[in-house]
Amino acid sequence: MDQPAPRNRPVYLDNQATTPCDPRVVEAMLPWFTDRFGNPHSAEHRMGREAEAAVEAARAQVAALIGAEAREIILTSGATESNNLAIKGAARFARAQGSPRNRVVTVATEHKCVLESVADLATEGFEPVVLPVRPDGLLDPDILAAAVDDRTLLVSVMAVNNEIGVIQDLAALVPIAKRAGALFHTDAAQAAGKIPLDVAALGLDLVSLSGHKLYGPKGVGALYVRRRPRVRLAPLFSGGGQERGLRSGTLATPLIVGLGEACRIAAAEMAAEAARLASLRDSLHRRLAEALPGLRLNGSAAARIPGNLNLTFPRTPAADLMARAPDLCVSTGSACSSAAIEPSYVLRALGLSDEEAGRTLRIGLGRFTSAADIDYAAAALIAAHEAWAAA
Repeated sequence: MDQPAPRNRPVYLDNQATTPCDPRVVEAMLPWFTDRFGNPHSAEHRMGREAEAAVEAARAQVAALIGAEAREIILTSGATESNNLAIKGAARFARAQGSPRNRVVTVATEHKCVLESVADLATEGFEPVVLPVRPDGLLDPDILAAAVDDRTLLVSVMAVNNEIGVIQDLAALVPIAKRAGALFHTDAAQAAGKIPLDVAALGLDLVSLSGHKLYGPKGVGALYVRRRPRVRLAPLFSGGGQERGLRSGTLATPLIVGLGEACRIAAAEMAAEAARLASLRDSLHRRLAEALPGLRLNGSAAARIPGNLNLTFPRTPAADLMARAPDLCVSTGSACSSAAIEPSYVLRALGLSDEEAGRTLRIGLGRFTSAADIDYAAAALIAAHEAWAAA
């Protein structure tokens, strides 16, 4: 198959890395960058009060997406900050109160900011426990049950994996932590707006969110902190005591307005968008599998968000596929560390060899992915594979 003709604009299929800002989000934000620039903490005058009202309206929109109360939402700079605040904040507050619990349990396939936060706590005398996953990428509830007891302070399991797109069974996992008296945190950056989340129904204590993963702006996110029974955290840094004393600093009104609008749109359009994306994803997977015998899907096919494919290609290195399809934006799932590119630790946790991980691409469909984009992606990847094989 010949490589498709060059395009004026690349085909973007890396929506697990980041999503484009929805034009409706941009439109909602713009006035708060220009005419309506008041500080939301300057409530003594009109422009400050307007900004404060906009922030609180956005907070309510974020809360509505996950079934929370507005006052349970702490606004942050993104999921990395939210994860650090949830994990370190819960541990340090408990330690300051004299709690004997010192075990923090997480999973080998978590985002780096969760794994590093848990590892950091080891230097403070906490006991980190990192659990393996099954070959399908899911955590076995029995493995979690064996790891938690009355020494366990916190369990952190992401809702949806950022590389392989698998959906952890939180409904089965949360009660295990609760029976041991532990808090449960989930990094929901890849889940919010893609699958339904109800924090009350699931019994979650702490939930991290990110704006740029659901068609909002970069640089803004949120942390859900349950009020009843109340979850207590120690702040990461000191300042003016904003966000109930948990996150000091002037709130970025334009970004927060964008986050709120992104959550509003996601709540309204999630079901229809999920059905459309699942159809496009399945079409792409089917066409690639038919043309490339030996193609392998990594992670559970059933417990998976609609827009994700993580595929190990037969023989062809992923870097070569990408080089031969320069107008297609996908990713290897590898993490860049200093000057070296390391094989994905997520794929290693599933049992893939480094060589297999090196033949793997993450493909992330999104709201603005069209059927024509899927046609192009299928043709480009098949042509790239054939060209490499013939070289």
